[in-house]
Amino acid sequence: MAVGASHMTVPREPGDSSGQPGPGRRGRWQLPSPVTAGALLLAALPLLLLAAAGRLGRHVRPSADEWCFLPVVRDQGIGGMIGKFYVTDNGRVGNGLLVGLYAQFPVAGHQWYAALSTLLVLAVSWALVVLLLRRARLAAPRGLALLVAAAVTAVFLLATPNTYKTLYWPAGSVSHTVAPVLACAAVLPALVARARRSRVAALAVVAAAGVFTGTLSEETSVVALVVLGGLLLLGRRLVTDRAWPFVRTWALTGAAGIAVGTAVLMTSPGSRRRRERFGAETTSILAPDSLLASARGFARIAESVLTTWEYGGVLAAGVVLGLLVRPARTGAGAAVLRPCRPLPLACAGVLAVLVSGYLCTVVTYPVFGPRVVTAARTWNDYLFLYVLVLAGLGALLGRALRRRSARPWTVAAAAVSAVLYAASVVGLAVPLYHLGQDMRVRAGQWDRQDASLRAAAARGAEVAPYTPTPVAGILEPFRAGGRIAWPARCVAEYYRLDRITRSTRVP
Repeated sequence: MAVGASHMTVPREPGDSSGQPGPGRRGRWQLPSPVTAGALLLAALPLLLLAAAGRLGRHVRPSADEWCFLPVVRDQGIGGMIGKFYVTDNGRVGNGLLVGLYAQFPVAGHQWYAALSTLLVLAVSWALVVLLLRRARLAAPRGLALLVAAAVTAVFLLATPNTYKTLYWPAGSVSHTVAPVLACAAVLPALVARARRSRVAALAVVAAAGVFTGTLSEETSVVALVVLGGLLLLGRRLVTDRAWPFVRTWALTGAAGIAVGTAVLMTSPGSRRRRERFGAETTSILAPDSLLASARGFARIAESVLTTWEYGGVLAAGVVLGLLVRPARTGAGAAVLRPCRPLPLACAGVLAVLVSGYLCTVVTYPVFGPRVVTAARTWNDYLFLYVLVLAGLGALLGRALRRRSARPWTVAAAAVSAVLYAASVVGLAVPLYHLGQDMRVRAGQWDRQDASLRAAAARGAEVAPYTPTPVAGILEPFRAGGRIAWPARCVAEYYRLDRITRSTRVP
C-alpha cells in the first residue's frame, strides 16, 4: 500500500515491547510470551480446520464440466485445452491454462487441488498482512499475522453457501476462488519495492497479472478495476507525495493489463459463442430492466452474506490485531503513509465491496438470470475483497478501542473477540464434516462405477450404463429424471465409449 519507502529496520521481536533483545539473550531460545502463545493457539484452530478440509480433497472426483475437460487434455494436452476455451467455450485462455494444469493428472489433480489452493490462499493472505504491517511501520506479536491470515482463508473458503463449488470443484474454483487470490498476489511485489529495479519488477508483475486476470475471470477483472480506480482517486490521501508517482503508475499499469486481457477474451470466438448460447448478444447489461434486476439480486446476495455470522470471525481477528499492534522501532527515513484517517478509510473499503459486488452481478446476470442469487460460486470474486475489508475494519476498530478505552476494557474486547473467533471456526467445522460424509459416499460410488466402465471399454463394449452420482448440487449426466443428458457425451468420450445410457443402480 505504501510503496516506495526508504529502507527501514523491522524489529527482530515484533511482540517484544523493548523492540530489541536484552543482554545475555542472544542465541538463547526463549519461551513465547503469553500474547504470542495465545495468538499461535488461536491460529491453530482454523489451521487445523483447513488441514482437515485439504485432507477431504482425497474424496474429490471429476464431475460436470470436468468430464469434458479431461478427454481434451488427455488427447491434446494443455495447448488443446487453451485452444478449446479460446475458440469454442468462453475465450478464457488463462482459465484454460489452469484447467490444463490440474486436468493433466486426471483424478489425482482433482484430489490435490483443494489442498494446494488452500495453501495458496493462506500464503497470499499471510504475506499481505505481514507486508502491510511493515509498510505501516507497525509491529505485532509473533503469530498474530498468521492468526488473521488463517481466519481470512478459512472464512473465505468455508463460509460460502456451497463449499464444494468454492473449494473442491476445480472447474469453478479456478475462475472464481483462485482468480481473486492471484490478482491480490500481484500487490505483494509492490509492497516490497524500494529500489528502482524492484519497482520495475513490480510494474512488470502487475502488467502480466492484469493481462492474465483479464483472460481468467470477467468478475475478478471488475473487482480489480474498482480497487485500482479507488486507489487512483484516493491515493493522494493515503500516501505521501514522494510515494504517489509510483503508486499511480502501478495502478494505471495494472488497469491497462486488465484492459488488454479483457479485450483478448471479449473478441475471442469462444466468448462470442458463449454470449450467443445464453442469448447475451441480444441483451444489454446496461438495459434498465437488467440493472434493476441485478440490484434486486445483489440485495438478496448481500442479505445472505451479512446474515452468515461466521464472517464475524474475520472481524474479530482484525480487532485482536488492532488491539495488539504497536508502532515499530524503525530507523530513520521519510514516511510514505499519511496519518491514518479511520472513517474515510473504512468507508472506502465498504464502498469498494458494494460497487464491485453490484457490478459483478450486472456482468453475470445476462448469463445466469435470476439464478445469479443461487450461483454462490460467482460471489467469491468479490467476497475475497469483502473478507479482507472485514479484517481491516476490525483492525481499525481495535485501534480505536485501544486509544480511547482503559486497559480493562481493551482486555475484555480482546477476550470477546477471541471467543467469537473460536466460535466461528467451530461453526465452519460442522457443515464441513457433513460435506465430507457426502463426499466419501460419492467417492466410493464413483470408483465402483469407474472400474465398471473401464472394464466395459476393455471388453470392446460401445455402450454402457451410467448412474448419476451428484454431490452438493454438482451437475451429472441424466439429471432432471433423465431429461437432461449433458455431459453424457463427454463421459462416453472419457471412457472411450460411443455413448452411455441412464442407469439407476451404481455397480
